[in-house]
Amino acid sequence: MKLIVRNINLVIYLVLASLLVTVSCRKEESISDSPSIKLSFSADSVIFDTVFTSIGSVTKQLRVYNTSKNKIKISNLSLSQGDQSAYRINVDGEAGSSFSDLELAGGDSIYIFVRVTIDPLNINNPYVVEDDINFLTNGNEQSIKLVAWGQDAHYILADTYIDGLPPFKIVADSLETVTWTNEKPYVIYGYAVINSYGKLIIGEGSRIYFHENSGLWAYVDGVLNVAGTVDNPVSFQGDRLEEDYQNLPGQWDRIWLMEGRQGHDHIIENAIIRNGFIGLQPESFTRTTENKVVLKNVVIENMNGIGIFSRIFNILASNTVVSNCGGYNLALTGGGYYSFVQSTIAAYWPFSVRNTPAMFINNYLLDTLDNPIPIAFNLNFDNSILYGYNTDELETDMDGGADSLYFFKSSILKTSFDISNTEYFTDIMKNEDPLFDSIEINDYRIDSLSPAVGRANLSIAETVPKDILNNSRLPIPDIGAYQFMPGQSANKNTRKLGILPRLSIKSLELGKKGNYPKLVSK
Repeated sequence: MKLIVRNINLVIYLVLASLLVTVSCRKEESISDSPSIKLSFSADSVIFDTVFTSIGSVTKQLRVYNTSKNKIKISNLSLSQGDQSAYRINVDGEAGSSFSDLELAGGDSIYIFVRVTIDPLNINNPYVVEDDINFLTNGNEQSIKLVAWGQDAHYILADTYIDGLPPFKIVADSLETVTWTNEKPYVIYGYAVINSYGKLIIGEGSRIYFHENSGLWAYVDGVLNVAGTVDNPVSFQGDRLEEDYQNLPGQWDRIWLMEGRQGHDHIIENAIIRNGFIGLQPESFTRTTENKVVLKNVVIENMNGIGIFSRIFNILASNTVVSNCGGYNLALTGGGYYSFVQSTIAAYWPFSVRNTPAMFINNYLLDTLDNPIPIAFNLNFDNSILYGYNTDELETDMDGGADSLYFFKSSILKTSFDISNTEYFTDIMKNEDPLFDSIEINDYRIDSLSPAVGRANLSIAETVPKDILNNSRLPIPDIGAYQFMPGQSANKNTRKLGILPRLSIKSLELGKKGNYPKLVSK
């Protein structure tokens, strides 16, 4: 019996010794630093799609995976805006805005809980509140977008994605008429599209806010009707409401108007379009348009690209102000028919050097071999001002293969053109400073000593008897969109179609955006 017990003890001893040897020889699992290993995520963004009606705080989760077989270290995990962010994150039970050296075993995952707190009653909040969670792993930088809606508004969120096109949502479908009112603002995230044979009416006082790279698009045979009033204009601008963004160009993309059918014009009355890339882009793609763009009492300002960019279109503009664009204020290209009456084109871009004139016109497009295709062109520029910093604010590029005429009458022009040919230039004041009230605050009313005072053609002015602010310009009309009114300088802040004061911005560069191909109908 003693021998059996002794043998059993020996076996137990040997097993324990073997286990100890095995444990002592096992190496701690090493951490891979291979740059080929990247994190995977349960989603590429965390979106809080609730419209907040009180001080809100909701929580969502994101799962982070290490799909490799090797243990890795996340060197840094942090919010882009740090402690200033509206978001707070919790990583596996620990709260904070920045974390370092998080180890993650092969095939394992961690949870990140995301919380956002926004006061929707703070009118200075942006409508879309964004941040990013950034990850640094083995030299690889990855990020997850955080998006929340910051105030009570109608949110137009893109829901259709087609290669080669911007993300979009159809807001007025075929044979449908939709009206937007001033009850709540509209915030567009992506492109809001008016489909073929659809119509969008935007009522007086409506406020339209665009997120970055977003816009409004009337597809072929779609119709846009903006029906503001002098006292209650419609506004289009970026969705950042902070003071630093009040006059920052390039915050959104463009209003894009494609060709339409006869009798269904795009009409924009009493509207302010500011701080985008291109203000208006009316152009024909599949055929020459049969409709027009009618602009009445419209201000387009602070575009880091072009104010109005047209191709083979028909534009009738009166009391229209286009100011401060990084490229052209007006680029009327590829032919078409254009009339600008009692309008002011002011080119005082303050953010960088501008090498382009305020107005560029041409009468051809290029084929696939870069050969010109001439198209008829006609322009009337009457009782209007074209002026700016450059020596020459007018440039033409005409091909002799198509009938092309342009007439300037009773206007002020900044140009090096020979204006002695009265067939094209009638009663022109060349290079005479119009003496705007204050270009520093984008105020393009004219001073009492302006050469524009009392110099407009009466018969032309009678077709537009009131100025952009609804002041009568008769019986002695002034040139431009604004009629001089005694005492106006004392009331600079009372303008209905007013322009916000400029802010000091060091420099901006003219960016490039895609000219998207035609939309495939829904």
